[in-house]
Formats: sequence, C-alpha cells, structure tokens
Amino acid sequence: MQALVTGGGGFLGRYIVEQLVSRGDRVRSLGRGRYPELEAIGVEVVRGDVADARAVATACDGVECVFHVAALPGIGMDWRPYERVNLRGTQNVLHACRTCGVPRLVYTSSPSVVFNGRDQAGVDERTPYDFDWMERNGAHYSRSKALAEQAVLAASGGDLKTCALRPHLIWGPRDNHLIPRLIARARSGRLRRVGDGANLVDVLYVENAASAHLQAADALASPHSPVAGGAYFLSQGEPVNCWVWINQVLALAGLPPVQRQISRGAARAIGAVCETVYRGLRLKGEPPMTRFLAEQLARSHWFDISAAKRDFGYAPLVSMAEGTERLAAWLRATGDGGRGRADGK
Repeated sequence: MQALVTGGGGFLGRYIVEQLVSRGDRVRSLGRGRYPELEAIGVEVVRGDVADARAVATACDGVECVFHVAALPGIGMDWRPYERVNLRGTQNVLHACRTCGVPRLVYTSSPSVVFNGRDQAGVDERTPYDFDWMERNGAHYSRSKALAEQAVLAASGGDLKTCALRPHLIWGPRDNHLIPRLIARARSGRLRRVGDGANLVDVLYVENAASAHLQAADALASPHSPVAGGAYFLSQGEPVNCWVWINQVLALAGLPPVQRQISRGAARAIGAVCETVYRGLRLKGEPPMTRFLAEQLARSHWFDISAAKRDFGYAPLVSMAEGTERLAAWLRATGDGGRGRADGK
C-alpha cells in the first residue's frame, strides 16, 4: 500500500516507516526536517508541519493509510503549542483524509488521555476521560491528545475507518526523549524517587509499538472490522516496578541507582510552585516538576491489553530481556545514550 507516516523521522515514526518499507509498502513521511536516513531507504520525504493544513493535504494525496504519529510531547505550561500541534494538527489530518479519499487512519494516542491522578491497575478502554482533572492540573499534553483522540474516533465511519492506539512509555534504541531524559537527570543529580517506590507501570519496547500500528492498519482494511472506531492500550503485557526499571536503565548507562526520595505530596507542592513561577515569569521550556509529573511518577498505571490481542492479534514480539540487551548495545555504541543529540543517534 501507499502509506503516510506523520512524524516519520521521529523515534516511533521511524520504526513504523522501517517496518513498512521492509514488508514492501511504499512510504511517504511528513515532517519538519530533511531526514536523509529515510530517503536512503526509499522513503518519499515531504517537509511540512502538521499544523499547516495545506502541507498535510499535499502529503495525504494518493495515500491508502495514514499513520498519524507526529505530536508535541512534554509538560510545558502553555496550552497553545499543544493545541496547535496535537489538536489542530490532528484535525488537519482528518480533513485531509476526507478530502483526499484516504480510507484508513491509525492515530498514535497516549494512555495519559485517561489518567486522573489516581492509581490505575489493569484498567481497560472503558476508563473515561477526565477533562476536569486535566485542566485543574495543567496536563496540557494529555488534554490535547484526549481531544484529538475523540475527534479521530468520532470520524470513523463511511469511507474512512479510524482507530487510536495508546502505547505506554515507549523505549528502546534511538530514543530521543524518555531514556536520554532519565540519564541526563540522573547525571545532574536532579532525579528523585517520588512516593513510596512501589508503583507499577507499563512500558513498551519501540519495535512492538511499531508492529502494533501495522497490525491495526491491516485490520482496518477488513470489512466490518472491530478495530474501526476503537481505542487500544498497548504495552509489554507485564507491568514493572517503576523505580526498579529506572534503576536498571541507569545501570546500563553506568550510573548508580536513585538514592534520594521525596513524598508524592511534597512533589506536588513543589510542582505547583514551579508551575506558578514558569507561568508568572513566562519562562520557556518545561519546569523540573509539575503536579501532573508528580502523580505520574508516584502512581501505578498499567493496563489491560486484551482488546488489542483480540481485535488485531497484537502480541509483543520483542521481550523485555531482549529489548534491554538491544538498548544496552545502543547505549554502548553511542557512549552517552544520545545525550545532546536531537535524533537520539
């Protein structure tokens, strides 16, 4: 098929692109950079921003399936960038799919769209959005992704079939977000264990996340597909202790385990102060702590993935042990875990 991957030069997007190419699909990538590494494997690279409706429409022309992966992550204090990229960008993708006659759309969402500041142990897709909690706690990323997911699922029907995938804490080689941030915080002495250290979380090796996107897209092609209009949690299927796993990652980088600890309540209070300072002084970037981040680091959040297994045959092909070995090899090869490199290479 002819596929478009928005954010094809990013961490997850590049793995999706590579898996599509390896099975013989024709692939186009939409992103703001040049990405010669994609062009080298035969990918058509279209430069543009998902917030630019004209660029999105150009990229969608002649496409049979869109993988909408591009997004603005993080815990920034300004709602407008998240609204522009994550919500308006997704609306542009939906409009382009309709006008260009694209029959399938797989949207990369996030489990944080249903996070409400409480422990989530084995919850499934019936868990509702909690927009009030998101707004009260300044969870702009979660709110923007939830609104976009709503729009994607509501658009499914007629000539366009859509679904939303919710991969949790994606990690692996070429990571340019999660792993480098953990390592950088640990090296600077700013990493603290938040809460009692007993919280369980789901994680997901990047190649498993990518293969799930292909499986969902293929399932959407079937008549009366149960995937159409559905949202699905994705993970390794085996929750890990958050802080034990973080310490394992730090050990791969030759760093000691996290020693210092702070209570959830204290972290929330510090987060509230940081948010006030960043908003009041209009500081750029992300605060070192926010109320949302404090809850994420202290709470359990792991999910029931039986719906993905049932509806499109999802199964994690790369185990935690094998993924960890691949991550260790990448860290050794890079020497710094991608520190300071935008592409994580």
